[in-house]
Amino acid sequence: MSSPVHFARRGAIALITVDHPPVNALGQAVRAGLLEAFRRAEADAGVRAVVLACRGRTFIAGADIKEFGLPPRAPRLPEVVEAIEACAKPSVAALHGSALGGGLEVAMACHYRIARCDAALGLPEVRLGLLPGAGETQRLPRLVGVARALRMILSGTPIAAAEAEACGLVDELFEGEPQAAGLAFSERLLADRCGPRRTGERNGKLLAGDCAALFAARRREVEETQPGLFSPPRAIAAVEAATLLPLAEGLRRERALFEECLRSPQREALVAAFFAERQARRQQAAG
Repeated sequence: MSSPVHFARRGAIALITVDHPPVNALGQAVRAGLLEAFRRAEADAGVRAVVLACRGRTFIAGADIKEFGLPPRAPRLPEVVEAIEACAKPSVAALHGSALGGGLEVAMACHYRIARCDAALGLPEVRLGLLPGAGETQRLPRLVGVARALRMILSGTPIAAAEAEACGLVDELFEGEPQAAGLAFSERLLADRCGPRRTGERNGKLLAGDCAALFAARRREVEETQPGLFSPPRAIAAVEAATLLPLAEGLRRERALFEECLRSPQREALVAAFFAERQARRQQAAG
């Protein structure tokens, strides 16, 4: 069986393309393919930059629902994300359609991000009783600030590409085909001699404002509007860790909180409700 992730050279640029219809979900084969492709780009002396893009109607739209409830299979997403961010060559994620959940985590691990004007970026994990578990709670506040990161993670509502550009989540908007846009952006990076720009090393936006007051306010809000829900308070704690701990420790704290949510009976109930709603929509569309 061929890999859903394809590697090609375009001069000095490695073009990594995910082709896993219908929504390029992050199943095990995609995770393994991404890890192998970025390692190949790292090892190729002729590669000076990397572009990640997807075929079809969307960027990586999240986890593979076929794996829900199954034992995890290597490589796990945090390993893939950390390998992408650690790459010694500048990488660009070219987003279109939906970049959700793990898809956005992969994009934030890339050193630069561009988005087509129709793109939507979001973190729906809290709606399934989870929190982002591959570094999103640590990297997102470094890009967009603590207040906006909390808002995005706790609501689960995607933002439009224009808002993502305005808040610093993406660097530039484009029209047209993602692969071509990513290659053009990478060529400009090389011409300007831009190197890797790792999200995990960007700390300036973590220090703005009174974070302690902000976290206290969001906890009160969650208690009032989402009483009894298991994952939102833990999502807040994970983002708070980004402001208090070095990246490596924050990632460990996030993972521990994610595992707590994963074991929660509430998470199981929310996932079951998700599948039930999905089946009902299918039946309604068929009937």
